[in-house]
Formats: sequence, structure tokens, C-alpha cells
Amino acid sequence: MKQHRVAQVATILALVVALLAPAAIAAKGGGDKGKPGAGSSFSLVLMDGATEAAHNGRITFDVSTTATDVPEVGLRCYQGSNWVFDGYVGYFPSYMFDPWFTLDSGYWADGVAAICNARLFYFDGRGREIVLQTMTFPVAP
Repeated sequence: MKQHRVAQVATILALVVALLAPAAIAAKGGGDKGKPGAGSSFSLVLMDGATEAAHNGRITFDVSTTATDVPEVGLRCYQGSNWVFDGYVGYFPSYMFDPWFTLDSGYWADGVAAICNARLFYFDGRGREIVLQTMTFPVAP
């Protein structure tokens, strides 16, 4: 009889925990925090008077996010199935390098169009890349 009572109490406690845990987790959040991409946007900016992204051209991004104070944009470009470019730019005041990409590499074939995939992201406390937004755009030969 005593074991039956202990089993009943354990079952009731498990139900209480199962019912209260989601509420506790939800209360910990707040607004859009924790939702990848919430409060984040980025757009392609052509440089040097360009009217389209083109091979050997320079581009940058207009970045806005409330998710982090150290956002970065990663850019990967392909000509067909061939990877031809991979670059990263930080969009925060202490970033040490040029805040743009030059669409060229030793792998890039002249006269061939490309497709670039950009992602706005940051690194979390464990070094994982947290992607906030993505975009794809063509690059003229």
C-alpha cells in the first residue's frame, strides 16, 4: 500500500513538472529574444557606382540587428557547382579589416556568372555560428 502511494505521488510530481516547465521556459525569454533573425536585417550594397554585383566588383552590406553587437556576414560564391569565393566581414566598430568584399579569387573563372549566398550571423558563447538571416544574389561575369 505504501509503495502504491509513493508511485502516485511520483506520478503527480512528474505531471506538475511537465505542466510548469514550459511556462518557466517561456517566462525566461522576452519579446523576440532567442528567435534567430528576430530584429535583424541586412541588404546588399553595391560599391563604386556599380549597377549590379559583378566579378571583380566590390560589395558590402547594410547590417542591422538587435541580436548581437558583433554581427558578421559570411559570403560564399559558386560558379555552377564549383566553389569560387569564401569571405567574412565584421560589421562592428572594432572590426580590423576592410568592411567590404571584392568578388574575386584564384578560383573564379573569368566570363562565367556566379551565385553568392550571404548569411548574417554571430558566434555564441560556445563558438557556434548563429545565423540570423540569409540571402542569395547573382554575380555577373
